[in-house]
Amino acid sequence: MNILVINCGSSSLKYQLIDMENEGVLAKGLCERIGINGSKLVHKGNGEFELEHDMPNHTVAIKLVMDALVDPNHGVIKDTSEISAVGHRVLHAGTIYSDSIVITEDVKKVIRDCFDLGPLHNPANLMGIEACEEAMPGVPNVAVFDTAFGMGMPEKASLYAIPQEYYEKYSIRRYGFHGTSHSYVSKEALEFCDLDKEKGKVIVCHLGNGASISASIGGKCVDTSMGLTPLEGLIMGTRSGDIDPAVVQFICNKEGKTVNEVLDILNKKSGILGMSGGISSDFRDVQKAQGEGNHLADIAIKAYVYRVAKYIGAYTTAMNGVEAIAFTAGVGENDKAIRAEICSYLNYLGVEIDEEANGQRGKRIVISTPGSKVKVCVIPTNEELAIARETKALV
Repeated sequence: MNILVINCGSSSLKYQLIDMENEGVLAKGLCERIGINGSKLVHKGNGEFELEHDMPNHTVAIKLVMDALVDPNHGVIKDTSEISAVGHRVLHAGTIYSDSIVITEDVKKVIRDCFDLGPLHNPANLMGIEACEEAMPGVPNVAVFDTAFGMGMPEKASLYAIPQEYYEKYSIRRYGFHGTSHSYVSKEALEFCDLDKEKGKVIVCHLGNGASISASIGGKCVDTSMGLTPLEGLIMGTRSGDIDPAVVQFICNKEGKTVNEVLDILNKKSGILGMSGGISSDFRDVQKAQGEGNHLADIAIKAYVYRVAKYIGAYTTAMNGVEAIAFTAGVGENDKAIRAEICSYLNYLGVEIDEEANGQRGKRIVISTPGSKVKVCVIPTNEELAIARETKALV
């Protein structure tokens, strides 16, 4: 069974074709600048090639992906009939769906109804679904929701302390994001660290330009740091993370800005970028400046580490203990300095880091010592494989 995994952004489309017999990647690629001048497809399959081609919409992008997959020189299948199903990463389903689901007209309506909860992602996700339906009639499509993992949170963790009417009228609650990654890594950590599959307590630190933390017991979400939107929680590349809501009103009044304008600042101009005085949203650039003695860069990195460590402490309390802490995503998998600095706050948990093991990059490895009371590991995330597994299970 070959499953095509599609992840549509507002102007991009990532894809992988996975052979589910051995879970091997047959081909993968990226369509960039959809709807923008300079559109390009980068494809890796039987060799690698790039194609500059006008992509006014996702339908054209999907057609180019299909052509690449069956290309006589670079393709990996003879015909699109060899694709058994398509799995789509979909951001939001509100409170309607808490599990992956085969896509129907009703499911598409829910995705459309949640445009206001995911204004950047849901419209693009729906475009990708409809483009696949048009390109491959009759092939089942599956929606794997990014919020599904967080939907398992108990009400004491998911509800905001605001008038209940706003939840009832507008479904305002904490949803959590990066859910596919957290679900995959938490379950892999149970296996990799030889924990009880039903009771194992795991904290996953998904650390990249976007960042979030989750606590899970037996692979089921207890709490996660993102909220109604991905703005809540950790300091990120350009997002502020947790902030006093009154800051929004204060800046609006002082600067004569609208709420939407200030939220745009908190999403796109804050975080590491804002704290460092505008150096960069890339951790490598900020760390370089930190090493050169830049005070703002130093504070930005230290604040980031501190926020992650605080959440680990909070989630240890939420689960009444923790058995494994897993680092994943771009920073989590590759930045040994960030990992070491975070773990330096965790001596009270009996965490001891093996410096040699921690020096490894981007590979599945235990980085704590044999004597550490909590296992600390790096587990590269694989959201595409997680989506493919969910799709296979349903079709």
